[in-house]
Amino acid sequence: MVLGLYPFADVAADGAPRLDADAGEELVRVERAAALALGPRAPEPPGTLFLTTKRVIWVSEGGKGYAVDFIAVSLHAVSRDPEAYPSPCIYTQIDTEAGSDEESDESDSEMNGEIDLLKVTEMRIVPSDPDQLDGLFEAFSHCAELNPDPNAESDEENGWVHGNEGEEDMTDGSDAEFSDVNPIGQTDDCDITHAVVELQINDQRFQDAEEADKERNGNGH
Repeated sequence: MVLGLYPFADVAADGAPRLDADAGEELVRVERAAALALGPRAPEPPGTLFLTTKRVIWVSEGGKGYAVDFIAVSLHAVSRDPEAYPSPCIYTQIDTEAGSDEESDESDSEMNGEIDLLKVTEMRIVPSDPDQLDGLFEAFSHCAELNPDPNAESDEENGWVHGNEGEEDMTDGSDAEFSDVNPIGQTDDCDITHAVVELQINDQRFQDAEEADKERNGNGH
């Protein structure tokens, strides 16, 4: 697996990229006249976008190209907000080796006019026809599903649980932890009996005291 963008020049005479057939790579969608913007840079002149089962490949008319493995694309979304970007596009975020470096910055991705692809963490694909965005997004989503994050498989091993399984685990743990604790409003039988007897005795004492007061008041008249 390759993290980040990398140059791509393995193009056949007809302008199509040569795919890794041994790895089962297949072409999913072709979008012509699509511009590519890397990081904060202005878009490259329109070229051809190739979405395969393994990679996003963009090749300019002059043969210059870039590629990124789908497994390194951490996010993709449709962007139509002109305040976010002037043109409707597919916005992507890319995992890079340099991304783990706290000092890495998107603004440092360009030096002496040359772009450092290892530091590019954002990429926008701008089709000439904005009506193609939804179809592009669906193709991106399909290819992303074919390339799941391998780190996600280790969540359960690291102690994470998901969905109903987690709820069952929490319930079982709660029952075991609180099995010796009486529910609210309940106590031992002897304590309940003792409390009721005391209440009855106190109640009888109050009644006797009230009757005595009535008798004294009656005799006083």
